[in-house]
Amino acid sequence: MSGLIGKKIGMTNVFDELGRSIAVTVIEVPPCVISQIKTEESDGYNAVQLAAFDKREKSTTNALKGHFDKAGTEPKKYVTEFRDFIPEGFELGDELNAEDVFTVGDLVDVVGISKGRGFTGVMKRHNFGGVGEATHGQHDRQRAPGAIGNASDPSRVFKGKKMAGRSGNERVKIQNLSVAKIFPESNTILVTGGVPGRNGGYLKIFNKSTSEVA
Repeated sequence: MSGLIGKKIGMTNVFDELGRSIAVTVIEVPPCVISQIKTEESDGYNAVQLAAFDKREKSTTNALKGHFDKAGTEPKKYVTEFRDFIPEGFELGDELNAEDVFTVGDLVDVVGISKGRGFTGVMKRHNFGGVGEATHGQHDRQRAPGAIGNASDPSRVFKGKKMAGRSGNERVKIQNLSVAKIFPESNTILVTGGVPGRNGGYLKIFNKSTSEVA
């Protein structure tokens, strides 16, 4: 499955040919450098490693400097692999642009890190419904999770019990969005709907409509 690296800019809306307002996410998709090509013979699987967004050289380890020097490119902040994707006609060090991989109307999956929500209760974290109307003497127990297990049997709390805790800041995939528009001059694309994460967060955009670059 082909794809590229992007950065979430924000959301806006556009109008389709029928005049309907469509919510879209603006994603910056810079030229992605091919920093490594993995094959079945050498690595046991086929994949292309892409790198994007310039990084200061003094903030880069020597190992990564050598890796990027081999590809003939400057250090990059974000490096990731796309499995079973070997772009035809491209070699190590070449750049892939948005128009090389995506066309308007393509179905895409977008992967990102969701916004961190910190420590939250069960109602916000797991959508618990509470205990109903408050009565005299009930105080703040409406938002409590209630009983979490029996005392004598099983005498413990089962693993995986839905309880309060840290929420968000997890890898999330949103599937079957579509590419609404592509702006090659500004290295941006518009994708219908929302995508995970904060503005400025890095994304992996998978093209489900085609597996190879034309």
